[in-house]
Amino acid sequence: MYEIEIGRGKRGRRAYSFDDVAIVPSRRTRDPEDVSTDWQIDAYHFSLPVLSAPMDSVASPATAVAIGRLGGLGVLDLEGLWTRYEDPEPLLAEIAALDPAVAVRRMQEIYAEPVKAELITARLAQVRAAGVTVAGALSPQRTQEFWKVVVDAGVDLFVIRGTTVSAEHVSGRSEPLNLKRFIYELDVPVVVGGAATYTASLHLMRTGAAGVLVGFGGGAAHTTRRTLGIHAPMASAVADVAAARRDYMDESGGRYVHVIADGGVGTSGDIVKAVACGADAVMLGAALARATEAPGRGWHWGPEAHHSVLPRGERVHVGTVAPLAEILEGPGRVADGTTNLVGALRRSMATTGYSDLKEFQRVEVVVSPYQPA
Repeated sequence: MYEIEIGRGKRGRRAYSFDDVAIVPSRRTRDPEDVSTDWQIDAYHFSLPVLSAPMDSVASPATAVAIGRLGGLGVLDLEGLWTRYEDPEPLLAEIAALDPAVAVRRMQEIYAEPVKAELITARLAQVRAAGVTVAGALSPQRTQEFWKVVVDAGVDLFVIRGTTVSAEHVSGRSEPLNLKRFIYELDVPVVVGGAATYTASLHLMRTGAAGVLVGFGGGAAHTTRRTLGIHAPMASAVADVAAARRDYMDESGGRYVHVIADGGVGTSGDIVKAVACGADAVMLGAALARATEAPGRGWHWGPEAHHSVLPRGERVHVGTVAPLAEILEGPGRVADGTTNLVGALRRSMATTGYSDLKEFQRVEVVVSPYQPA
């Protein structure tokens, strides 16, 4: 790894996005039917290495169930409209129809409604009743307030997700969440993030997390680079966190922590390269917001878009391309990488001769910046 001189007083490490790298074929190929995309975290097994991003434009209780039945994991945003309003559908329709000039202000007003514990319980119960794995997400700020409600509701996987999450948050105003103590005392596996560096992810792994979300400011609805000046190119971030996982396995005597790429994974090619760089699974936002069943109605936004003080996201139009099943498992009817996402992953694995996801993490990659026509 080398540094580039930015100026006489500052040097920077060269980092790469998924667009900067490409997969290299090997000497062996396979039939796609012989390739497995199975993935398991803790006791929960999935046939697709896909989690839905906990965003209102992506995941409702109904779509979380649909994703679970297709073989992935639907993750509900437990601070979203579904836990603030008894019937959020009219508000979702309103957000989709907002004039861009007033969108942020109106979304701030809509999301000012308090989160209600009874609605957290009801939404998670709705997913559990369908017989699929139940996952819900809270921000670190809300985890201390609502974690018991979430656990009592019977969640299988607890996701603590923020723009960035550290194992050592310093605050002079309030007692921060002690992740190590919290995760140790919890009876369910925890996935935590985002993290974008070797050191930050290694500290998160030491808290006992079952998985680490990798990403910072790289999603389609983020404006973090413009508002905060912070950005982590995803190919380098995933590879760095995968290295932390390897070193943590040695340190812990073999404990494996799953690496989940979260952000910048908008097409099937991005998913392929995320796994090639070391990810075990991907968390998809915009890619699933394009489904006909998606609550966003062709629009996509995250919690950063309606932050009450410093919005650092936006509502973006991603369009509607296909039903959820077609987006995940095909058949694809367009050639732009937005449908049959897992089918493309299988095809890439087969073309390079690998039979499962762990093997595919060893595939050769090259630095080859993409030049769109």
